[in-house]
Amino acid sequence: MPKRALTRSIPNTFENATVKSKPVERFNLELARKQHRAYVDALKRAGLEVIELPADDRFPDCCFVEDCALLADGVALITHPGIESRRGEVETVRPALSSYVRIETMAPPATLEGDCLRIEKRLYIGNTNRTNLEGIERVRAVFKPLGYEVITVPVTEYSHLKCVCSYLGNGKLLLAENTISPDYFRDIEIITIPYAEAYAANCVSVNGFALISGGYPETERAIKASGFETIILETSEIKKADGSLTCLSILF
Repeated sequence: MPKRALTRSIPNTFENATVKSKPVERFNLELARKQHRAYVDALKRAGLEVIELPADDRFPDCCFVEDCALLADGVALITHPGIESRRGEVETVRPALSSYVRIETMAPPATLEGDCLRIEKRLYIGNTNRTNLEGIERVRAVFKPLGYEVITVPVTEYSHLKCVCSYLGNGKLLLAENTISPDYFRDIEIITIPYAEAYAANCVSVNGFALISGGYPETERAIKASGFETIILETSEIKKADGSLTCLSILF
């Protein structure tokens, strides 16, 4: 189980974050920071030591720190994000992790960005417009020697694999219906939630707690029925930036 979480603060330029479509309502920077602080507090409540990195206004998306590294078994693969404007973000994340884990790197043409779902000794990697096959092969080269099976999951309708699923632990996967085929997840108990609540399929589960976005009652009930204590978080401003809860931290 993870003992720590690496997070990064909301920059002043957050309203310029990369989005598929411009939100109807303007970003509320003060509210975004309040929601991010509640997220950090929830990680601490779940028993994690939180390492907080400062924001960098050069990178509007920098709070979505998960996109910068994939960690497993004491190794961190520093990514090469698919969005060119985000590639400088890794230069702060790399030294922050180097005191704790061994560092591996990724070079172009490989790209990898937020498409990694770890379930025990399997790494499911979404093949998206931000993560290419070369990036997935680099994951395989780094983590296969550590005993990991790397499974490619084609994802065409969503920015990232974990937009519609996340691992709760105890052999249970939260998955929005009619999104990714359950056939990929053999030997895993699938907890299906309505497609209308697909955003809430992305949650952070650690130490028996599940951090979930507020306003999704069916998802909350399903998670509670599976034996997890829920921590409800407001994510309106994070969602405007096409972000979700797992995006905001690296657990290790």
